[in-house]
Amino acid sequence: MVNFDPELINRIFETTEPVPVTREKIAKFCAAIGETNPLFTDDEAAKKGPYGGVIAPPSYATTFRNGRHFFQHVPRYGRAGMDAGQDVEIIAPIRPGDSISLSSAVKEIYDKTGRSGTMVFVVVRSTLRNQKNEVVAHIDHRFMNRP
Repeated sequence: MVNFDPELINRIFETTEPVPVTREKIAKFCAAIGETNPLFTDDEAAKKGPYGGVIAPPSYATTFRNGRHFFQHVPRYGRAGMDAGQDVEIIAPIRPGDSISLSSAVKEIYDKTGRSGTMVFVVVRSTLRNQKNEVVAHIDHRFMNRP
């Protein structure tokens, strides 16, 4: 079992400045990934949809970045590591006019043994909030280390 300071868990170590969301940024993102769903790309069609206007596609949540010092706060265990993926949970739509800030905390630390030996995983949860302080998404970043 990996040893770590339990005080690390759920302690917010970073909050970014708000980033404005514009209709133009959403359009550029959709063009870059080939998104054609009218809820994300067509103002007139989106007005008739369930959100009353254009919203950002769910994957847009991953465009918000952690601060410059993010990795200084992520615990490291061992000599080597890698990004082991991320999970995104959308809570509410991101809309043009929103201003999104991101806060990050260590969600969990655990070890497991696989075919290649022991690995230590650190999961950092980033929570995205809009200008009303409403949570719009959670992104769990998973990092794997070799002790």
